[in-house]
This record gives sequence, C-alpha cells and structure tokens, in this order.
Amino acid sequence: MSVRLTGLTVEHAEEPLGIDVRPRFGWVVDGGAAGTRVRSWRIELFAPDGRRLWSRDDPSGGPGVDVEYEGPELRSLTRYRWEIVVTTEHGAARASSSFVTGILDDDWRGAQWISHPDPGGAAPLLRQEFTVPQLAAPSYLVVGAGGYARPEINGVPVPGFDLAPGFTDYDVTAQYVVVEITGLLVPGRNAIGVELGRGFYGMASPSTWNWETAPWHDEPCVRILIVTGDEVVVLSDEGWRAVDGPTRYDDLHGGEDFDARYDRPGCSAAGYDDAGWTPVTLARGPRGRSVNQRQQPIAVAQTFAPDRVEQSAPGRWLFTFPRVIAGRIRLQLDGAAGEVVTVRTAERLRADGRPDNDDPHGYYAGRFQESRITLSGEPLLWTQRFGYQGFRYVEVEATREPVVEAELLHSAVARTGRFRCSNALLNRLHDLTVDTVLNNLHGLPTDTPKYEKNGWTGDGMLGAELMLLNLDSHELLAKWAHDIAASRHGVGAPGVIAPHGGWSMDWTPAPTWHAALLFVPWEIYRQRGDVRVLADTWPDASAYLEFELSRWPDGIADTTLGDWVSPDADPGGGNAPEDTRIAATAYLIAGLDIAAKTARVLGRDQEPWLEHAARLRRRFVDEFFAADRAQIVGTGDRGDRQTHQVLALAFDLLPERHRRPVADTLARMITENGDHLNTGALGTKYLLPQLTRYGHAETALAVALQTDYPSWGLWVEAGATSLWEHWSPSARSHGHYFLGTIDDWLFRSVAGISPAAGGWREIRIEPAVFGLSSAEAEVLTPLGRAGVSWRTEASGVVIDVEIPVGAVATVRLGEREWKVGAGRRRRHASVPAAQSRTASSL
Repeated sequence: MSVRLTGLTVEHAEEPLGIDVRPRFGWVVDGGAAGTRVRSWRIELFAPDGRRLWSRDDPSGGPGVDVEYEGPELRSLTRYRWEIVVTTEHGAARASSSFVTGILDDDWRGAQWISHPDPGGAAPLLRQEFTVPQLAAPSYLVVGAGGYARPEINGVPVPGFDLAPGFTDYDVTAQYVVVEITGLLVPGRNAIGVELGRGFYGMASPSTWNWETAPWHDEPCVRILIVTGDEVVVLSDEGWRAVDGPTRYDDLHGGEDFDARYDRPGCSAAGYDDAGWTPVTLARGPRGRSVNQRQQPIAVAQTFAPDRVEQSAPGRWLFTFPRVIAGRIRLQLDGAAGEVVTVRTAERLRADGRPDNDDPHGYYAGRFQESRITLSGEPLLWTQRFGYQGFRYVEVEATREPVVEAELLHSAVARTGRFRCSNALLNRLHDLTVDTVLNNLHGLPTDTPKYEKNGWTGDGMLGAELMLLNLDSHELLAKWAHDIAASRHGVGAPGVIAPHGGWSMDWTPAPTWHAALLFVPWEIYRQRGDVRVLADTWPDASAYLEFELSRWPDGIADTTLGDWVSPDADPGGGNAPEDTRIAATAYLIAGLDIAAKTARVLGRDQEPWLEHAARLRRRFVDEFFAADRAQIVGTGDRGDRQTHQVLALAFDLLPERHRRPVADTLARMITENGDHLNTGALGTKYLLPQLTRYGHAETALAVALQTDYPSWGLWVEAGATSLWEHWSPSARSHGHYFLGTIDDWLFRSVAGISPAAGGWREIRIEPAVFGLSSAEAEVLTPLGRAGVSWRTEASGVVIDVEIPVGAVATVRLGEREWKVGAGRRRRHASVPAAQSRTASSL
C-alpha cells in the first residue's frame, strides 16, 4: 500500500480563513505497511506570486503536529500555499494546501464601528453600495460585530453567519469572521446589507445573569471590510445608511418578534432605493482586541419534520419532534396582514399538555422561549435569526395550520470518535451523550440550551475529555480556555461562567469550578498535544493558584459548588449532603498537580507546585482520612459518600498503601447501596474508571447497567432523547451533558483506549470490562486514526488494534503486555477470569 498524506491543517483546520496568529501546520501520514516510520520531512510556504517564503526540514522524522511557522511576517487577507513532503522506508508522499490570513496587527484599513443612529429596539438593517472594477484577484469579506451580524451581498446571504461572530468577553477580545466572497461579486456596482442582532453584547431584557448590565453592554454595531486583492473596495464608515428592520425584538432567552410589514426585500442589492434610510452613526464598538473566530461556525446540522401534529384547541397546534434538540423553528405561514402568530417551545410538556416554557425560577424579567410573527398578507417563510432554543415540543397559535420544521443548530464540529459494544443500553447512552453535547456547543460548551446558554466552567471541565474523544472540538475548547482566563481580568479566581458579564451573584469560593482554568488546557494538551494553549493560559492559571493558596493558608479549601446534583440533592440543582471541603481541597491539589506537569512541558520550574501539592496532600489525609475504616469522611456527611472516595482515588491523594483499601471501601458502599451510585457531577466522572482501575470492573458494570433510580438506564427506560441535568425526571433541564461522563469510561475502560502521552504519541490499549462480550472504539488523534476492537471467545480474547504512524501503543490484557507500532494488528490472548477483572492504572 502506498504512503499518502491526509488531514493537512493550519491551526487545526483544513483550508482555514482568518489566521491571525503565527500559524502551526499539521498532517497525517496514512497507509504503507505495518510499522511504517517517517524518516524525514520538508515543509515549504509560498507567497501568492509563487516565491518560497520559508522552509523547514526535519531529518529525524518528527511528528507532523503543530509545526510552527518561523518565516518573515505575513500580510493580512492573503492566501498562502504550503507543501509538505514526507519520506518513509516505504516511499515518499507529497501534498499541498493553503490558508488565508486574517487581520494582522489590527489593520482594518480604516473600517470603523457603525450602528443605527437612533436605536429603538428593532434589529437594524445597514447597507452600502460599492464598485468592483475587476475580479481578477480573490475577494474577502471581514465582519466584526458587537452582537451578531447577518450579511448579504447582492441579495445572497453570506454563509457562516448563524449567531456570528462568536461570543466573548467583549472588553478583552472581539471576534471577527473572514469569508471569501469572490463568487458573490460582479464587475461594476455591488451592494452589501447586514442585519444586526443583540446576542450577549446588547441583551435588552433583564435576567438573573445580569447580561443587560455587562461592562461592555451597548447597542449592536458592526465593522466591515471588503478587499479584492490589495484594493479596499468597501469599508464601514459614516457613508452607510440604516433603518429599523423586521426583527422588532430579539433576546437569546425570550425569543424574537418579527413583523413582515417592515421587511425590506432587495435592500442588499445594487440600485435599491434607500432614500428613506438615515445615515449611520459611528459607534464605540467592543473595547477588546480583534481576534479571528477560531472555532467552527455555528450551522444547521439537520432538519427534522415533526413525528406528530395535534390540534390541541381551535387555532392552536402542537408539534412533537423526534428528540430534544438545540435549534430553531422553520415556519411556513400564510394569513391576513396584521395577524400575529405565536410560537412557544419546550423540552417537555406541562400537565395540561402544553409546552412547559414557564420560568419557575424567576430567571427572566419577561417572556421565555416565545416568538411572535406578524404577517403582511403574503406567504412567509420565517426562521429565528438571532437565537436558538432547547426544545422537543412546539406550540403554534395561528388562524391556519402552519408547516413547521425544526433545525438542529450547533457549532459545526465533525464527529471524529466512535464507540460500540455488545450492550444496547451502553450504546444508547453513548449516542445520547454525544447528541446532548452537540446541543450544548454554540461557540463554547454551554449549560442547557433552554434555560441558560452559559459557559459554566465546572460543567465544561467535566465534559472536555468526552468532547475531544468524540468531536473535532479542539479549537472551540481552546477558545473557551481563553474565555476562562479572561474572566479573571487579571485578579483572583476565574468566573464560574465564562465569558462572564459581571453577574452580581457571588459564587466564590468555588475551586471545584475555577479548576477548569487548569483542567481544560491540560485536557486539550493531553488529547491534542497543543502546547500553545498551555503557554497562553499559564500566566492566569499560575496566578490563580497563588491566589487560591493564599486564600487557604491551612491547606484545606471550601467551595459553594460541591458535588452538584447528586441523587439526594434537589432536582432543581444543589450540592450533595456532604462536606464540601473534601471536593474543594481535592480539586485544588489536582490543579497543583496539573500546574507541575504544565510547568514541565513549558520548561519552567515545577518544584514549587509539587511542594504545595505534597503539603496539601498531607493536610487532606490528616483532616479527612479515617485509616481504621479505609474511608474518606467529612463533617456533616449524610451517610457514606462515594464521591469522597472517588476523588481521593482519582487524584492520588492518599499514600499508595491506602489506595486499594479505599477502593474496596468504595465498592462495598456501592454494593450495600444495591449497586447504585450516589454521586453528583464531580464524582460521576471518575466513579467507574476508579472502580475499574482498582479491580472492581464488575461493580462498575453493574452500576452502568442499572435501570432504576438513580441511574443512566432510568433515563433510557423513561424514553429520554437527551441527557438530564439531574438523575431525577424532575430535573430542571432535559438537555444537559455533565452526568454523561460515563462516556469517558466507555472509551478508556470498556473499549480500552486512551492517550499515554500528550497528543496520543503514546497510546494505552487496555480493555478491562470483560463482563461484556465485545467492544470497539476509534479516535481521530493528531497523528491519525487510532482504534481498538475486542471480543471474547471460549479460548480468550481476540483484539485488533490500529495505531497511527508516529505513535506507539502499549497493549495490556490481564497480566500480558506488549508494544505495537503503526498499522493494524490482531492478537489472540487467553485472559483468565481473575485477570480480566483487574486493570492497572489508566
């Protein structure tokens, strides 16, 4: 088989536009015989005129991951071509690709922030005409916004602008989007129109999170630049004109009002009569630094027709869709001018059979998940423009039955991982987990697409591993890691949500959630080998830890956010009935451990962090470990608390000699609890892996397969189409992923695949749950696809592995262990029953 190169990336994306950092290149060596090794490679970068700007050779054949450009300064909004040649003992391969730079050195060529001169609540429409003398060179559109922008050129919507640019702390950074528009332009007169939405920048309706008083809060605004080759053909300035558009109200929680009588068809086409429009005004705009929208755009991933349509009352219809999604409604309407159509959406129904879009917690000073469309007397196709909602049920009040579809809307992250096993329940849980995560990816990992849309740091920290195993979420999580760091504003701890807009509710101290500033960049490094994200967040991460250490001079921390939503906590949200100091101190120690590992990777002194971690470990043992009971015990605990034991094991908080006895205690607790867990979000992530690690795989599997309360199986038995925010059916939201971290265990322990070194350069293959008859998983690593498939037979276990070029794997079955290089391999091994229930540390 010939060697070939695939997966050519710049900043972890293929053919990206808008690169405004020093670019890093990556590629995958695919094919060739088993054991293929790269002997050398050469990379070259070329200017648009074909001149070679830079080259680099690696005669050692190092991995093609994050190879950083070291040539002369690049120019803004320019396409560069690059070529890679790789030589192996089985032959050579060549491939090329390209990328387009973004706005370098903040050079917007004179484009200014503009907005409607007299904001009245409606989403403004802005337009400008311009001339393109010729189209010999590529043309690029750059759009930055305070809020969201929906541009059209010559009457055609520009792709990539659903809820774009992305949401940030606008006082720190403001994202822009670069799109090639050569095919949308014509020689001569052209026009551009743009509609502006509020998003988190200009939220008008008060809510419990105080977005309406965020430090950056202002009316929506935009900055636009179009270049053709080296020529600026249009930029945003005072020559643009504006008018109130048909979207009369937009709120991410409340919904939208649309009045078709105010629509301006053709306003983005040349020759449109805008005599009644007014000149725009220059705006302050976001104060933050302009940065490229590095994460994938938000886009429609799938469109659903309803499973069932019922007329629940005269003039009222209920539409039921196949599953809970995050997205928006697509309506085909017809009616008299002035008729108002009302749309309500919800994840579940109230007792009276109507969608439960109530606000029982009093989060919002206004309506919730409700849109109103006023008709013009002409047929109308309407879709929400500046928001999305979490729902399965849609109620429409209208004079005529409408045609209703549901659009699944989320960040366009590709599905890169796969898991399957011999148990249908576990397969279903895996699928529900990935679906639920996708419902919560909108430029950052969010907490419920229905209620909040907030980037709770603890939630995303817990889900980062499964996100990276299943999805191309590298850039999204790296962007969010910067959001977490930015939420400190250089002082104290990061916010419990990021971006953070000045929410007045004080959740400090919360080291269990603040730890995301360490955990998320480290997980990105572990899964993707990205050193830059560690370096970029290190100043804030290290300063935060110094702050945390000064806050707890005696070495025992506490938190307002403990093991959230355990089975015995309030279904609406709350801590487990246990000593919160244990989780707080455990996460502080774990953060110090990550700081030490990060310092080592970055070439910094790790000893201070190791010393702090050792001191806090001693305090943890002194304060919470009952050696005579082999148990972690806290003050005020209600019964035996599994999470105490789990975190002590997961973070290696105890001396080695005490760890297995504590694991045995944990297994006993679970057995005495009828093979049920009593963990919340923090403990659930590590429960099954730690049981498996210490030889209790059968107990872990028994917990995983439960179908009564509390269990994942209960959700499946109840017909859940996504994961819940609490183990109880009374959970506030039925669209939350942070209890779905069983998925980590499915990959790591059931299929048995995990990274043993940053970026999967070393791989651990160690299936450990042989109470099933088969399992398989694949992960798209930075080096290529890695996979494992095993099945049990009468004589033992047959295992197949696939290892990418540039990686080496250690395969372990029971007490047998061997090394595997690149390629596909099969092995048959007899695993005695006693050994099959024991796994070493993962």
